[in-house]
Amino acid sequence: MNKQERAYTVIRQRILDGTYGPGHRLVIDALARELGVSPVPVREAIRRLEAEGWVVYRPHSGAEVAPVDAGQWEATMSVLALLEGYASAQAAGHLAPADLDRLREINAGMEQALRDVDVMTFSRLNRQFHFTIYQRCPNAYLVELLQQTWDRLDRIRSTIFRYIPHRGWESIREHARLIEMYEHGEPPETIERLAREHKLRTVEAYRKSLAAGAARPGGSKALP
Repeated sequence: MNKQERAYTVIRQRILDGTYGPGHRLVIDALARELGVSPVPVREAIRRLEAEGWVVYRPHSGAEVAPVDAGQWEATMSVLALLEGYASAQAAGHLAPADLDRLREINAGMEQALRDVDVMTFSRLNRQFHFTIYQRCPNAYLVELLQQTWDRLDRIRSTIFRYIPHRGWESIREHARLIEMYEHGEPPETIERLAREHKLRTVEAYRKSLAAGAARPGGSKALP
């Protein structure tokens, strides 16, 4: 891994895990000192992140982590619902008993994370759950699209979670139902419908939360 790639990987991961939240300033010289490199690879890494939508440049302040766009999140989730539904259906018939056992184990871990109010672990395990299914999807291009789409959403999942904490318990129950459907050999189209609705229910829960007044102080309904 060259210096530019290393700087890119470190900064991007910090954005994804919430270390660098929306609006966080990315000071090139400070990052270069921390990573033990010259400013050049850090600047190149930030330009790459800007091209991918992770970073924006502000006049007189420089590079900072891009703000969260609630409308973009909803649009991306709607696309993910379609992709995930199809991939989950495609995986039917390819999941082994060991895969189903692993899905149950992950789902149990998600339940414990909710009890511990550990949002980061919940999100990490949620991703593991779905990608355990995706890895059995025979369409490699579809799996790649899912990877890219999940990456775009990862950095704002914990923010969304604050608005709809009850949705976590519903997700666990829906996961359990999906496992049962695989185990009982239900039709792929039935699995596709449940997997698609699983994502769309999260969007609907968020909309209801905003309508009920769970927005930022001052009446703004943008994400913090």
